[in-house]
Amino acid sequence: MAKAPVLTPRAEDFPRWYQDLITKAELADNGPVRGTMVIRPYGYGLWERMQAEMDARIKATGTQNAYFPLLIPQSYLTREADHVEGFAPELAVVTHGGGKELEEPAVVRPTSEMIVNEYFSKWVQSYRDLPLLINQWANVVRWELRPRLFLRTTEFLWQEGHTAHATYEEARDFAARIHRQVYEDFMVNVLAMDVVPGRKTARERFAGAVNTLTLEGMMGDGKALQMATSHELGQNFAKAFQTRYLSKDGSQELVWQTSWGSTTRMIGALVMMHGDDDGLRVPPRLAQIQAVVLAIKGDEPVLAKVREVGERLRAAGVRVHVDDRTDTPFGRRAVDWELKGGPVRIEIGPRDLENGTAMLARRIPGGKAPVSLDDLAQLLPKVLEEDQELLLTQSRERRQSRTADVTTIEEAVEAATSGGWARIPWAVLGEEGEAALAEHAVTVRCLVAEDGSVPDDGDAPGNVAVVARAY
Repeated sequence: MAKAPVLTPRAEDFPRWYQDLITKAELADNGPVRGTMVIRPYGYGLWERMQAEMDARIKATGTQNAYFPLLIPQSYLTREADHVEGFAPELAVVTHGGGKELEEPAVVRPTSEMIVNEYFSKWVQSYRDLPLLINQWANVVRWELRPRLFLRTTEFLWQEGHTAHATYEEARDFAARIHRQVYEDFMVNVLAMDVVPGRKTARERFAGAVNTLTLEGMMGDGKALQMATSHELGQNFAKAFQTRYLSKDGSQELVWQTSWGSTTRMIGALVMMHGDDDGLRVPPRLAQIQAVVLAIKGDEPVLAKVREVGERLRAAGVRVHVDDRTDTPFGRRAVDWELKGGPVRIEIGPRDLENGTAMLARRIPGGKAPVSLDDLAQLLPKVLEEDQELLLTQSRERRQSRTADVTTIEEAVEAATSGGWARIPWAVLGEEGEAALAEHAVTVRCLVAEDGSVPDDGDAPGNVAVVARAY
């Protein structure tokens, strides 16, 4: 009798495969309150690596980390009309504390524009205080009606950046810099994810923003996922909070602002973009464990060699985990690491010791081959870089092969509802066409220029709409 697969095959039921993988790779569990999640150590390790990579890029722009309170006075949210309207259905509100009803309810932050701007208005007095560049790593709460682990949860982890500038041009350029040098660079060069950078339409942009820049990725089932966004806020929040500065010529001016964020949703994207029927495949530059050295048997010489190999690989700059749990069957451990997607497994048993070799199993391209124990430290960095590039190539080829250039709304709907994306001239689609797509649960993911760059204007001649069904 054929052995039942560890995971539901993707082609059979993609959502069930996703849920199976999250559970069996020990990434997360559902929390006790509907829509919440418990991130398990292996999943949190991925987030820590994402944090470290992005935090370095964020700080390279001159931005500093800070922290703002979880609870926001409800009155703050009424100061910017579009913002409060956009978030009202998702708010969690605290009405009692210390056994008493609060004089003013407090909102559990869905995002921090309101409380950040309360303090920006205090901290900014003169042009000398600008630009003010702040980021925070935090949790937020948005009451989610259709939760799915990592993709949509009531509480999630993220970073949110908030900046204030003296001119529109400075704010516009900084939002674009974050979009390009922090998010796109991280996603392409660390997550090995092919993403489309673009501009959101007015219908899709962030509540309270004058422009939203986005990065959209194609998942394994052809749906789109918004990966990270960077917003130009104009002076909307500055007006609401009277955030002004004394200019060099002595006049009082409103600041220009940006905000930008990325979330634990990226772990869900990692699963859906790179995962296969055997489990997760983690890009080597991201992986907290790049190589697992497994002892096949509990013989003392084998255990000693496994530990020695681990030390040599660490000295060569490889992130290593030594798995010497020989009281657990080798086959079970190998399957567990396959599920978790560690890029490389190095398997060593008594016969390998006799031959001076190890079995090298590569998770990303698949396959096993014997290699000399003496060559491992020199070989592994090259193998890891090859596999990093392969993931990016596979991601790009999927998007290119499943994206159709179309000229009618009907063709766009057909492409987007049959497991792919469509590109259609914005002049053909327009806002009416965008509304028509929504009737088929298809959205404009972003606008791009004819050459694929990010357009400076949403209505620039030659703009192309990238449309898809999305998570």
